[in-house]
Amino acid sequence: MNVTIEASGSIVVAYLIGEIDHHTAGGVREKIDSVISTKKPSHLILDFRNVTFMDSSGIGLVMGRYRLLQSILPTASLEIKNVTAQSKKIMELAGLGRIAIIKEYKPQEV
Repeated sequence: MNVTIEASGSIVVAYLIGEIDHHTAGGVREKIDSVISTKKPSHLILDFRNVTFMDSSGIGLVMGRYRLLQSILPTASLEIKNVTAQSKKIMELAGLGRIAIIKEYKPQEV
């Protein structure tokens, strides 16, 4: 699992790459938390386009980033984008739809 992070103004985008599981979530969490603590964004986007596998650690990763974001700036928002239809359903069942905007990946029409 790898993560690339871009910060622009009050928006931080974290591009997650690879598998999110118990062994990889910690390193990703630390990288994202460091940027959140430094930049104090009003909007955090977690981009799942290049995630190839996710277990319950992915749910925990999202929830923890939301809690940190809210502790720094209570009006901040979270967006989860480019998730598969199956991952979106699991995230919604886990209650992430109450704390974040969840956007399914839609390939560009040709």
